[in-house]
Amino acid sequence: MTDQDDPLIRIIAVLKEPVALAPDLTARVMAELERVPSPGPVAAPPPVAWWRRRWTIRVSPVGALAMAAGLVAVVVAGQRFGRRAETPSLGQTQFVLVARDAKAVALVGDFNDWSLSATPLERTDSDGVWWVTVPLVPGRYRYAYVVDGTMWRPDPQAPAAEDEFGRPNSVVTIGGT
Repeated sequence: MTDQDDPLIRIIAVLKEPVALAPDLTARVMAELERVPSPGPVAAPPPVAWWRRRWTIRVSPVGALAMAAGLVAVVVAGQRFGRRAETPSLGQTQFVLVARDAKAVALVGDFNDWSLSATPLERTDSDGVWWVTVPLVPGRYRYAYVVDGTMWRPDPQAPAAEDEFGRPNSVVTIGGT
């Protein structure tokens, strides 16, 4: 078999032959381009905000391992050092005062910002006993009774303590479990 018999060789020989172009080809192409209307200037695409762009982050295996170890360390440290103290449970504390001639009694103290209106006491039927139950967390509290809105009285059944103004107060300590 000769090279002339191989079809591939014949095709390659034809493709290598120079092609004769018409002398007016360039003028015809340019005239055709001038006939086509121009689309005008092409607007640039609007800029994309940096947080909406696609990001490629490349991390080596060693870097990924270091980041994973750091994340584990943060979680462990957060569990060990970030534990919140358990909220102590509220205990019900009853305050009682005997004041037979009183028309109104209020309990004031650290636990209600010494407010005359926050914790009014209730009177039992006719024996002059006034009482109220207050939810308190374990701790030490100073308090007093205010009788008829003007007379400041410490609790006669509790330890005494004076406040910064020299007024007599009482102290109650609520224990925790």
